[in-house]
Amino acid sequence: MMRIPKIIIRENLDQTYSDIYTAEALQAIAVLSPFNKQVKKIMESRIQRRHSRNSNGLRIQFLDQEGTIEGTDISVRDARSGNFEGKPVPQDLQRQWIQGTGPSAKPNAPLQNSIRNVAYALLSGADGWMFDGEDALGQTNNMSLDNQRNLKLAISRSPVFFEVAETVSKEINNWAEGFFGHPIIHNWEEQLDFTTVIFRARGLHLDDRHIKDEEGVAMAASIVDLSLYVVNNYEVLLKRGSSIVLYLPKIQTSGEAALWDKMISALEHHLQLENGTIRVYVLIEQLEATFQLMEIRAALGKHFVGFNTGRWDYINSVSDAMAWDPDFVNPNIESITMTYGYMRNYEDRVRRAVNTPDKSGNFALWQGGMEPNIPVGSAEGVSASMKKALQGGEREQNEGASGKWVAHWKMVHIIRPVWEKTGNQNQLGRKFPALTYTGLDAQGLLELENAPRSIDGARNLISVALQYGNAFGQGMQAAALKPADYFGNDNVLYLMEDMATGEIRVSILWEWIHKNAVISEDDPHSGAKNGETFTIGLFERLLEEEYQKLLLANNKDVHDDSKTTTLPISKEIVKTYVLSKSKLPWFIDLLNINLNNMDLKEAKARIQKYTEAFINDKTRITENLDF
Repeated sequence: MMRIPKIIIRENLDQTYSDIYTAEALQAIAVLSPFNKQVKKIMESRIQRRHSRNSNGLRIQFLDQEGTIEGTDISVRDARSGNFEGKPVPQDLQRQWIQGTGPSAKPNAPLQNSIRNVAYALLSGADGWMFDGEDALGQTNNMSLDNQRNLKLAISRSPVFFEVAETVSKEINNWAEGFFGHPIIHNWEEQLDFTTVIFRARGLHLDDRHIKDEEGVAMAASIVDLSLYVVNNYEVLLKRGSSIVLYLPKIQTSGEAALWDKMISALEHHLQLENGTIRVYVLIEQLEATFQLMEIRAALGKHFVGFNTGRWDYINSVSDAMAWDPDFVNPNIESITMTYGYMRNYEDRVRRAVNTPDKSGNFALWQGGMEPNIPVGSAEGVSASMKKALQGGEREQNEGASGKWVAHWKMVHIIRPVWEKTGNQNQLGRKFPALTYTGLDAQGLLELENAPRSIDGARNLISVALQYGNAFGQGMQAAALKPADYFGNDNVLYLMEDMATGEIRVSILWEWIHKNAVISEDDPHSGAKNGETFTIGLFERLLEEEYQKLLLANNKDVHDDSKTTTLPISKEIVKTYVLSKSKLPWFIDLLNINLNNMDLKEAKARIQKYTEAFINDKTRITENLDF
């Protein structure tokens, strides 16, 4: 009989969350725990590749077509030609015009309040909802477990969820009556079954805060999330005829995809499920992954169902991959849309990859990017923003996307008609040119275009980075934000942001300082002139000015109790990241090690510990320092 390793659970959480840490779920985590070493090893390989690029001035390249995908016996040539096993898209994923995104839990909220997130999602009218365990889910206290608990209660249709859902359905219709002039829910109990439940597990780069393996090493969060979600919900989902669907984030290589495939297959085997029962979308939010799209599809085999094209995370990954190149400098973040240079070419490769058939003729789905707007503000502001949002949806539909993401339930019925009016469930198999792997293709994935680089752009980067770091510390990894200069201006809407918004903003600020970025227009307030360099001194001045605006903001925009706790810590983290001569790999690392810490002195000590470990040893501190 195979020995099942032991696992270590923090404090008495196995008792407090016995409904989530069931015997079956804990056994599954234990069975998968040997993968923890493989996850750590493959993350070390990531850092080594990154270090090699920065030390030797190397650009990411396509794989050798004569090689083999790491961790598999599939040749790169076979992967690119579609000569690998896949499966058809399941029925409940055939039409995914709109997928909503967001967590199923709120910070420091009682169950009846926290679980409202799930009710709004499942009553929104979205074709699918990606319940987030990663970028949009706060990790303070036990939120990852509250997230799992709320999902389990909702999927099983518990009485507490039913009671909340009935109330929420009335609230949704009240809003719809005012916005559309008619209700959008006619039978709330039937509506609950309309939306396909999808779960985004945390990426391979993150550790769980509550579980260690038998050697006392922090367990990969991906192992924990995969086990808890699937084990706690697979029987109910399958009995209902629903698919078990995951989103896999931050994958950089086909070797990482192969490791995910092994973990998923091992869990299926443990639960006596047929291989390919669990289906996965992959978020293409890393530049290196765009060089290996077909290889990633092949590595995930029968589990794979589609790709999603992100924006913020992807821009951040491009910035990070080119940190070594003094000539690669991004413009204002607002200029880097999905039609900008390298973004346009990245999206094009994704749509070609999903429409390349596997050996059985199966195509895959392309789910378009995020619509972050929230229709709350002045009539003028909402009208302008909704027009822009619809144009974005129409562009993606025209380009071949089978659907789109929205960050707020109120956006579902605004954007969904873009796909609804076409009458097509999806765009599987739409004809596009075959993928090629030339030097020009590689150059296109790093194509810069002329665009503004301004002081206003820098202020926006700084303000939102500070606000996001503050929200993160408060347990709100999904937060409605806008630059401080627009507080009180209802013509400028808040955008629903998650961890990616923080990552890209500090990355671009790092670029501008360490690559001597040139400002492209005069700024009367700061005195900066067109053609001048963005200096450390200018950054520090703007940082202090934007910080003071947040301290003076009202409680609606910046919680008063954060101004002496998490906001100063956020400022310290932003400043450390941006001024570090050696670019740090993840903004989230510095935020994570300060979760539940409200003391600035302690935060500085933890930040110093992390930066010294990474700069001296290329080691990331990812474990819970309080466990």
